[in-house]
Amino acid sequence: MAAPLSPPPVRGGGSHELPAYISNGLIGLRVRDVPLLAGMSMISGLSGEDPERQIEAKAPSPYPVAADVCISGVWLCETLHAVSPIEQRYDFSAAELSTQLRFEAKGIKAQIDVLTFCSRTAPSLVLQEISVAVDGPCELIMRAMIDTRGVPGHWLRRRADTPGEEEAATEGILLWGTIGKISSCGISYTTELLGATSAERTQVKWAEQVPPATNYSFRAHAGRRYRMRQIASLVPSVLHEQPDMESARLAAFGKSLGFDALRKYNRAAWIDLWKGRIRLVGADKRWQALSDAAFFYLNTSAHSSSPSSTSIFGLASWHDYHYYFGHVMWDIEAFVIPPLLLLQPAAAKAMLDYRFRCLEAAFNNAKLWGRTGLQFPWESSPSIGQEAAPQPGTGAWHEDHVTLGVARAFAQYAYGTGDWFFLKEKAWPVLYGVSQWIVCRVIKSRRGYEITESMGIAERKDPSDNVAYMNMSAKLVLRQAMTMAAELGHAVPASWIEIERKLVIPGGADGAVLSHDKYRVNEEKGSTPEPLAGLFPLGFQLSKPQEAATIDFFLPRWGQYIGSPMLSALYGVWAAWRGNRKQSLQLFEEGYAKFMTGRFLQTMEYRPDKFPEQPKAGPFFANLGGFLMALIYGLPGIQVTGKDSHEWPQRPVVLPEGWKAIEIDRVWIQGQPRRIRAAHGARRAEILDP
Repeated sequence: MAAPLSPPPVRGGGSHELPAYISNGLIGLRVRDVPLLAGMSMISGLSGEDPERQIEAKAPSPYPVAADVCISGVWLCETLHAVSPIEQRYDFSAAELSTQLRFEAKGIKAQIDVLTFCSRTAPSLVLQEISVAVDGPCELIMRAMIDTRGVPGHWLRRRADTPGEEEAATEGILLWGTIGKISSCGISYTTELLGATSAERTQVKWAEQVPPATNYSFRAHAGRRYRMRQIASLVPSVLHEQPDMESARLAAFGKSLGFDALRKYNRAAWIDLWKGRIRLVGADKRWQALSDAAFFYLNTSAHSSSPSSTSIFGLASWHDYHYYFGHVMWDIEAFVIPPLLLLQPAAAKAMLDYRFRCLEAAFNNAKLWGRTGLQFPWESSPSIGQEAAPQPGTGAWHEDHVTLGVARAFAQYAYGTGDWFFLKEKAWPVLYGVSQWIVCRVIKSRRGYEITESMGIAERKDPSDNVAYMNMSAKLVLRQAMTMAAELGHAVPASWIEIERKLVIPGGADGAVLSHDKYRVNEEKGSTPEPLAGLFPLGFQLSKPQEAATIDFFLPRWGQYIGSPMLSALYGVWAAWRGNRKQSLQLFEEGYAKFMTGRFLQTMEYRPDKFPEQPKAGPFFANLGGFLMALIYGLPGIQVTGKDSHEWPQRPVVLPEGWKAIEIDRVWIQGQPRRIRAAHGARRAEILDP
């Protein structure tokens, strides 16, 4: 298996761009170009009250692997003018970030190498190794610390000993509370020093403004290399009622395994994940690099241990943007779960487990709107899944399609994995509850059944009647609920059958499906290709003439939409479905490649050249997830159904100009490893045995 393509290294420092983002799906770090300085640390499930909006939002934790180096009394973090970043390199094959620095003080030059990664096999652990070599004798101090400075929140409990034991198993245990007392986390750390035989280890005296830290002091000499290793454990209270005590257990466990073993296991886990690499045969090497980057950022941000799904930026955040407060939104079910279903199904299930854990909140949300069944919130809080949209909550008023997207994801997972227990115990209750919600959401009219006052993908000022994406989704959910009911031996309510058959899909005189009733091309966000999103990735099937008319209506308007988030990455599929290979390649360039910018190929939310006023925020999962869905499902013409997987490929394969095939050596289908090969010109893609 060929190694994935890692992004080019970044040389020098001081550029205004997002820091590197590393994660394992439970923990996410922004690591600065001088990684000894605290970046930003996020933990799945850790939330607090946003100080400005006063809503539940993601909350950063203290930075677990901060550090410092002192040469003869001069501390690196206090004299950054004496620090020169040389190079930062991101190895996508193993999810390891390596940084080289130069630090000069008191006439001594130090070469500093830093290796940082989050463990996939022990997902509560973050590991870092700092290696220092000096060009002359000096007094050297290497410090490891948990940096709490500037992090909203407060200490709840802290200690340096191990309760009931004479010898401490870790070097610091703290319980951290977020603003609003919504949740807490535990953080513990251990360290070791290699290369210095006579180093003195001391604990820095803790105080309210002094982070917990460990110092190693020794006489350093030229020609030797000194390595300090940090292992930190972070545990959110949603996973344990005493997260500080559990973090201490896990940090001690990490110490017993050792840094080298944990690194080895992490590399092995990534070797296994990369078996699902998407190979673009015949495509320019640049496209393979973009595919590998999308694959990497999605998989590094997803894990079966994640308790609170993920946000549309994974566990990435930064100080210059709200990052949608870390809320769980419809984008996850629409753009993230489908690729993970075949690449990392256990992580997809964890995201659905969050939704299932929060069913009571969806049930209560429907009640608050005077409806029955399940209505999932527009912006779901990480803790218990309640509505958390910023005031006045306009999105929550009409963005009903999130509920249908959640139901679709449950059905897709049940059929994609062949997990009968999941279908019966989790998917069916969700689809039943959402179908009952549809019954009370529609109104009967002379046209049949309608859904009024709703909002689709285009977030306009005013709602519309019979939004195409909404009504297409409702029909599909009802069909899946009816199929599931029959499989489980339940009677199908007559109301489901009638509504599915008579629910209005808005259309024009030429047969094209239009975005909603009274649609106008020149209306606000009128170029948004919502009906095309109903075809793919939603999977709503039209007759061939109607599909062609719908694509031909919206596709020529791509220039008015591309650059916006979410649907831009899908245009290349729609062009390919019309047989235009050249335009397909062009639209993948315009709709995806130009969103990637800055350090290490992070995909931005908005295309920077089209929306220069928008903050550069990434990696944005709707965009990169959309691109991965295009490669896995859209271009191969694959649709997950309850049928045998050999029937999933449903249309001829047309690939962008120059591409010969899309090949994936390992996907997980109905519990078994399979291969996908989609050769250009083939009547159907192939799903093959390994």
